[in-house]
Amino acid sequence: MKRDPQLPEERPEPPPCPLLSSSSPLGQAEGAELAAPVWIFGYGSLVWRPGFEFTSRKVGFIRGYSRRFWQGDTFHRGSEKMPGRVVTLLEDCAACTWGVAYEVRGEQIPASLEYLNMREAVLGGYDTKLVKFHPQEKDAEEPILALVYIATPQNPSYLGPASEEDIAAQIIVSSGCAGHNIEYLLRLADFMRYFCPQAEDKHLFSIEEALISILPCLYYTEESLEETASVPQKSKS
Repeated sequence: MKRDPQLPEERPEPPPCPLLSSSSPLGQAEGAELAAPVWIFGYGSLVWRPGFEFTSRKVGFIRGYSRRFWQGDTFHRGSEKMPGRVVTLLEDCAACTWGVAYEVRGEQIPASLEYLNMREAVLGGYDTKLVKFHPQEKDAEEPILALVYIATPQNPSYLGPASEEDIAAQIIVSSGCAGHNIEYLLRLADFMRYFCPQAEDKHLFSIEEALISILPCLYYTEESLEETASVPQKSKS
C-alpha cells in the first residue's frame, strides 16, 4: 500500500502514558488518577466548540479511522421525532481523520472529562479510546497520546450508513438544543477547508455538496471562513 504523500512518515510509538488508572473507566472524572497533561481529540463539533477550558490546542490527525455521519442525535442537533446526523469514527486502516487536540492540565482535567462524559458519553452514546494524535506542525517529534470519543454501532442512537443525498436530506430537517444540523455540517466543512486544506474528506464534502444542491441559496464566502477561524476559544493560562 502506497503511503499518502500528504501525511508525515510513521514515527515510533510513544511510551505508555498513565492517563487513567486501570480501576477507573475512561471518560469518568471522579476517582481517576490523572497525569498532566491530558490531551483530548475532537473531530466533530469539538473542533469549533470544545465547551471546556484548555491550556493549548493543536490541529492534526489520527490514523486508522475515517469520519462518518452515521451517528444519530436526538438532543444536540436533532430530536426524538427528527434525529439529526453527527459524526463518529469508523475503523479504517488506510484512512486518517483530521481534527483538534486540546491540552488540559490541573483543575481543567476533571472539569473537562466530567463535561465530556455528559455531552458525549451520556447524551451522545459515545465510548472512549486512547489514540495517537499527529500534530500538524512540521517540527513535532512524536505523536501525542489523546483521549477520543467514538460512537459504536451498539449504542441506541447509531443510524449507520446511508447515501450522501439521504444524509443531507435528514440534516436539512433536523435541529436540537445546540442549533440546526445544517450549522454542524457547514462548520465542520469550513474547519477542514480553512485549517486542513491539504487533507481530503470525500464523505464530508459530498454531503455538503448534496445539501447545497437541495438548498441552492447556501454558499460560502471568504467572510464566513474568516468568521469560523475567529471564533473565540476558552483557554486558561
